Amino acid sequence: MSGHSKWATIKRKKGALDQKRGALFTKLVKIVEVAARGGADPAMNFKLKLAVQKAKSANVPLATIEKSIKKGSGQDKEASRLEEATYEGLAPGNVAVVIQALTDNKNRTVADLRNIFTKAGGNFGSPVSWQFDHRGVLEISKSGNVEELELAVIDAGALDFSDAGDVVEVYTEPKALDQVKNKLESAGFKITSSALGLVPKNKTVITDSNMARRVLNFLDALDDYDDVTEVASTLDVPDEIMAKLED
Repeated sequence: MSGHSKWATIKRKKGALDQKRGALFTKLVKIVEVAARGGADPAMNFKLKLAVQKAKSANVPLATIEKSIKKGSGQDKEASRLEEATYEGLAPGNVAVVIQALTDNKNRTVADLRNIFTKAGGNFGSPVSWQFDHRGVLEISKSGNVEELELAVIDAGALDFSDAGDVVEVYTEPKALDQVKNKLESAGFKITSSALGLVPKNKTVITDSNMARRVLNFLDALDDYDDVTEVASTLDVPDEIMAKLED
């Protein structure tokens, strides 16, 4: 089993707060809209299927999801102007960061992201994507027998799994995500999230509490930016340091 994924745990907690203030809602609608460019039928468009599932899990109204699909697929008179963009860089502490964004103005987005990096003492534009693998990522509730879950994950054909606090993160080949998900659900396990994402090949362990706080605040600032839909990082913080920060 891989090590703890602290940033993933923090993002889950933050996601609940984002949902309350509408930030997550807005981002999920954008993701559905762009995914629909590959086809309006989720059964034939896996990217859209995942986007719709995520939006529904956050209680985005079905009418809003359907409107976004029509807009993204060209069925709506109002054409979608959003563009997908990926940005890379180094956070404080040499933590590698890859950012997925949806924007209607790339010049604005680049300028704003560069400003966030500069203020934090990071290095915007440093190539770091080679430090990540493209993976399917499932989150499974840890209720019940964890050893039984670990065996089921292996039997389902997953590549690896990681203890992420209240859930276990399961990593698959991107094309195998749905297959592994279905097998685990058939075995009785509760899947709380499924997505395609970037998983670090190696973690950057930060043991200094001040530096850890700097990096976490920086990642939080990126995640709060309206155009950003996903942030992947190599950050890992030992449990004892996280406990100090939470106190």
